[in-house]
Amino acid sequence: MKLSLQMTMIIAAVFAVVCFSVAITGFSSLGDITDSTQAADARGFAWFWTFLASVAVAVGLLSWWMARTHRDE
Repeated sequence: MKLSLQMTMIIAAVFAVVCFSVAITGFSSLGDITDSTQAADARGFAWFWTFLASVAVAVGLLSWWMARTHRDE
């Protein structure tokens, strides 16, 4: 399956927004957790989603750069 660069940018942006929203929800819910083990697990979960979002942003930026520097021959 081939994806165009524009479609890759759009999918990466949507995926990054979803991942960032899950991470923000995870970080904002840390105050409600009283158990330290659960809080540490929730913090790790939120950081994992932040990492996924940063990978999606990197893929989106890479595809934007490729589309911008592509030269038709």
